[in-house]
Amino acid sequence: RVEWNSRLKTAAGRADYREKLISLNPRLVEHPSEIDRTLRHELAHMLAQFREKSRRRISPHGPEWQQACRDLGIAGEKRCHTLPFPAKRHAPRFIYRCPNCRRDVPRVRKIKRTVACLACCRAHNGGEFDERFRLTLLTV
Repeated sequence: RVEWNSRLKTAAGRADYREKLISLNPRLVEHPSEIDRTLRHELAHMLAQFREKSRRRISPHGPEWQQACRDLGIAGEKRCHTLPFPAKRHAPRFIYRCPNCRRDVPRVRKIKRTVACLACCRAHNGGEFDERFRLTLLTV
């Protein structure tokens, strides 16, 4: 099935393999030349997953998807569109700080799990989580 979905704001389209549903952003009507390409892009997601016999999840824009794009006539398809769909920007309400490098990490939503500074974990612990670099909440 294919449907227009007014809940899509910045995405041009969305493919749901389990539901066998492709959703398109109604703002595509303002860019009629992009409707066919977007439909093929999303259909390539469905085709790539359908072809995966073991039913494992595949990378959304990996080699299976790229092959499906070639088969659907959109070789060289990019993973993101360049359509002027404005995104709402929300001011960060939560500021976290790394105790090691003192870098501030602004977030719109509160972090619900334990998170550490990625730069410090990469530099000092081979990219693995380290409690020493756990982000602490500064503002609410």
